[in-house]
Amino acid sequence: MAGPLVVVAGALANKPANGGEAWVRLSWVRGLARLGCRVVLVEEIAEAHCTDAARRPAAFAVSANRAWFSEVTARFGLDGRAALLCDNGDSAGLTRAGVADLAAEADLLVNISGHLADPVLFGAFRRRAYVDIDPGFTQFWHAAGQGARLGGHHRYFTIGERIGRADCPIPVGEFRWQPTRQPVVLDDWPSTDDPAGGRFTTIATWRGPFGPIETDRRRFGLKVHEFRKFLPLPGLVPGGRFEAALAIHPEERPDLDQLDACGWAMADPVAVAGTPDAFRTYVSGSAAEFSAAQGVYVETRSGWFSDRTTRYLASGRPALVQDTGFSELIPSDKGLVAFSTLEEAAAGARSILADYDAHCAAARAVAESYFDSDLVLRRFLENCDL
Repeated sequence: MAGPLVVVAGALANKPANGGEAWVRLSWVRGLARLGCRVVLVEEIAEAHCTDAARRPAAFAVSANRAWFSEVTARFGLDGRAALLCDNGDSAGLTRAGVADLAAEADLLVNISGHLADPVLFGAFRRRAYVDIDPGFTQFWHAAGQGARLGGHHRYFTIGERIGRADCPIPVGEFRWQPTRQPVVLDDWPSTDDPAGGRFTTIATWRGPFGPIETDRRRFGLKVHEFRKFLPLPGLVPGGRFEAALAIHPEERPDLDQLDACGWAMADPVAVAGTPDAFRTYVSGSAAEFSAAQGVYVETRSGWFSDRTTRYLASGRPALVQDTGFSELIPSDKGLVAFSTLEEAAAGARSILADYDAHCAAARAVAESYFDSDLVLRRFLENCDL
């Protein structure tokens, strides 16, 4: 008997040369397939957002976006199970008519960040689940009427696991937000031999695509505002090296100079993580992860947890990451180490280096117990009545 037909909608071509973002969508597709679902990936793109490899405007047919979508979907065996739909009427992979047929037949639309917005296609699905991977941004935007595209879904899920608690100021609105987690397909991220050198790494965008969240009462900052608090870290961890594959504009000279002065090595994020395979190689070749979080995740104690961190953990790489409230939900002392202050971050890094093998084993165990796609997505499907 065939399994349920599930359409996953999310941004892939809209984020070309970004291996980490590709893994977010691929993990849902591959994880659901492992559970016996028939899975199709669907993406919408505006031709106005299409560029060539040099980031110059380009027609959809010859764009780097289309080429990237075709390359990644072919690499992961999605030929015949993926569609990129352009607003000019063109498509790559399945056609719009083909997607419309699938929508009428499908058991579930998994709409990551509300990506699928075409009203005809959207309305054809009889069961629609919204998956929020930007907690705080999504809900504050909706409250401000800024087009978070939440309407019309039957289930609402968020990786902000503390949303709705009394001490979390993120507005729930008219929705019942159910917690979920970033799934990682463990077979895609095998634990590898320990690297040498004590190199803590991260892959990040310095300012990110969104501006700060401003409400009538307060302003919530970005990753740049949090990361700056921890710039002195390399000087506080003897034997540790710190490297950031950071998408940062060359004109950010004060920040670049400060990173250099504090001992941070810099890597080109496109060179080291510009494809899914390169991203995996970079993560598994690191000794551990260090990362700060978006200010809105931290200041609201949303419980947000990074998809990138799940991949470090699954690879048997300890993760030293800024606490967003997740430490109340997931053990955070071995393998996964949470910090809130510079002093806590330094102590955590020293602890990882001092007992490295135990932290590596614990990291993989955390991934297996809390982020394994089999566990996360089985629960997700049950909550969607599948």
